[in-house]
Amino acid sequence: MSIYASRVARGDWDALGREVDAYGFAVTPELLAEDECADVAALYEEAGRFRSTIDMERYRFGAGQYRYFAEPFPEAVRELRTALYPRLLPIARDWAGRLGRPAPWPDTLEEWLGMCHAAGQSKPTPILLRYGRDGWNALHRDLYGDLVFPLQVVIGLDEPGADYTGGEFLMVEQRARAQSRGTATLLPRGRGLIFTTRDRPVRTKRGWSAAPVRHGVSVVRSGHRRTLGLVFHDAA
Repeated sequence: MSIYASRVARGDWDALGREVDAYGFAVTPELLAEDECADVAALYEEAGRFRSTIDMERYRFGAGQYRYFAEPFPEAVRELRTALYPRLLPIARDWAGRLGRPAPWPDTLEEWLGMCHAAGQSKPTPILLRYGRDGWNALHRDLYGDLVFPLQVVIGLDEPGADYTGGEFLMVEQRARAQSRGTATLLPRGRGLIFTTRDRPVRTKRGWSAAPVRHGVSVVRSGHRRTLGLVFHDAA
């Protein structure tokens, strides 16, 4: 077992599952050590490791930049993505059951990505994001095709309050016949934030209903904020 897989295994996944179920997100224990965070962040300057670069302002997504990794992935990216998938799978299947939806996800990430590729979703989605002062990310959902895994993980590579201020991770949940509910979370360096990709089940008087959720990043007031994003479905 790799060091990354062993860190994932040490998490209290019953407790994390309950928190994700209750709020749509949860913060994991440390997944990357401080020096590993610096190493992953430094990969941003190696353009050959990435399949594309997106300038957020150009597309009116916010202010900042992100890059999608090309294969082969760095070890940390590959091992964390593979180890996290089976831990999130029981939550995904449970949510699908409550919402009366299909649960097409097999037991391993390799099998699931094979299904994505067969459906024409073959572009890798692990991503490095970089924001400077006044950077931000508009509220959105990461849907890249018909096949979607309902959870994803973002890992902080810088320390809030030391390397940057502002830059909270934002989630806005649309509630039925009510105003939306928002949360703001500071992401500690090396720890992961598990969150819903598009919606989550909430109990209503008529049973379970899907509450749409969007996520983004608040304005970075100083310094730099970098994160590693792990999406568990590939893109068309």
